[in-house]
Amino acid sequence: MSERTNPLIIQGGMGVGISHWGLARAVSARGQLGVVSGTALDNVLVRRLQDGDVGGHVRRAMAHFPIPECAERLLKSYFRPEGRDGAPYQQVPMYRQAASKAKQQLTVMAAFVEVWLAREGHDQPVGINLLTKVQMPNLPTLYGAMLAGVGFVLMGAGIPKEIPAVLDAFANHEPARLRFDVEGLQRDEAEYLSFDPRAYWESLPAPLTRPRFLPIVSTDSLATMLARKSNGRVDGFIIEGPTAGGHNAPPRGQLQLNQRGEPVYGPRDEADHARLRELGLPFWLAGGTGSPESLRQALAAGAAGIQVGTLFAYSSDSGMAEPFRQSVLRRSRLGAVDVFTDPLASPTGFPFKVVDLEESLSEADVAAARARVCDLGYLRTPYRRDDGRIDYRCPAEPVDTYLK
Repeated sequence: MSERTNPLIIQGGMGVGISHWGLARAVSARGQLGVVSGTALDNVLVRRLQDGDVGGHVRRAMAHFPIPECAERLLKSYFRPEGRDGAPYQQVPMYRQAASKAKQQLTVMAAFVEVWLAREGHDQPVGINLLTKVQMPNLPTLYGAMLAGVGFVLMGAGIPKEIPAVLDAFANHEPARLRFDVEGLQRDEAEYLSFDPRAYWESLPAPLTRPRFLPIVSTDSLATMLARKSNGRVDGFIIEGPTAGGHNAPPRGQLQLNQRGEPVYGPRDEADHARLRELGLPFWLAGGTGSPESLRQALAAGAAGIQVGTLFAYSSDSGMAEPFRQSVLRRSRLGAVDVFTDPLASPTGFPFKVVDLEESLSEADVAAARARVCDLGYLRTPYRRDDGRIDYRCPAEPVDTYLK
């Protein structure tokens, strides 16, 4: 597959550390599109360093980062050659609207490392998946991925209509900004997140290749809106149905729950393939499509191919912890896996697929016993205080603190 050829199979960009560089590299090296998860990469990077960087992969990629002093500073701060020896991870500062230069540079480096490693050893494109709702790290993450030569950007969990112009700007190392969703703003007020690549270079390097942009949507109407109203070029769509693992779009219309407490989806939630074809852009079908027959059906419907998540998540190349992988696979072979579409599990407001697994957070008593602490902060909600300042409430913090 070349940079301009459409893959038949796109590997889903599952959660933090699951679709890591090893899985993405394995998929892309075989001619399909491997995708790394771009979520929380700053913490992923420093934790790998604190665990001793087994295999030396992170340091190998950091050696290719075009700003050497950045790599030197991060290694001095976080690299532990012998690992942590049971000590807690050293935390990195949480994101705020006006992130420090050091925080943004760490995120640029982390995205560069993940994409660089996924591209190592082959000449096929790789992609990166970001959540639109996890707003604050997205700009430096995109720039770092582009520095490493990412070929595709996939974004869901929101309406990413501002991203095409960001990619255009970053290709020329120009500043970009995104509207910042802050609760409590007046209709005529707006807040923004910004990132200026020029602040990191003494002299600007050559322009970068602009990656292809594939929003992840659930309906043809949203695809149509993005194709017509985004602030730049959209290169295709991933059409994700309600059976897809991870986050799902809420049902259209008034929310109704079945007897198990799951959202009820109906005909309005099904994408019209004929209308998608009229857009003249490639699209991939996702959600229960992980089979040769589903690929044939997708191609017959006019799709360019399929996106497959769950099968890759449980493959031996993913970053899933082995006990969880083996437990689910064993129960799957017995036909004893129960998957629940939970309308409350995710603080993003999107329904979320949950596997019923013993001694995991899928069990209510285990979740209730977990100490509540906001130490990462990616899903904090910004809000305007009475004094006009912007503050943050975190769904992971103690309930009394959150309510206060």
